Amino acid sequence: MRRHPESSMPKSIVMATAATADLDPAPIPTSWILEGTPEATRKQFVRTDDRNSYIVAWDCTPGRFTWHYNEDETLVVLSGEAFITTEEGEERRLAPGDMAFFPAGTSAIWRVTRRIRKVAVVRHTVPLSLVFGLRVWNKILRVVGLTGGSPLMLNLIVDSAGML
Repeated sequence: MRRHPESSMPKSIVMATAATADLDPAPIPTSWILEGTPEATRKQFVRTDDRNSYIVAWDCTPGRFTWHYNEDETLVVLSGEAFITTEEGEERRLAPGDMAFFPAGTSAIWRVTRRIRKVAVVRHTVPLSLVFGLRVWNKILRVVGLTGGSPLMLNLIVDSAGML
């Protein structure tokens, strides 16, 4: 197994077939459901070493609901159909092959007309001040000839903020 040049952690490539994977129940909060009885399932396939991003497959039966995005989400629809209404009131159709990006802090109304399955890359947002501090730290380490890495204090701050 290869090791990443900047880490002692072993690295391996993860591959999966999201289109036919068995997913686990992931109920939509009842307060979000606007119409019907949509039933959702999901499965997380991989999470990055920094625990900042993960890939998930998600499936949902027909219904209408509001979805609140706490993290950035980029998705690709594998099957089915849904109509998404943005906070600005614009409705867009999502069908197989379509991609969409939902920034953290936004909401959208999903109207699933045919059972939909998507694959999403979800990324926790990190405060800019923390990103800046980490970049400065890594630059200092490179200047003195060491490999960049997150100092313990930044790890503790990120962990206490629920980002690890």
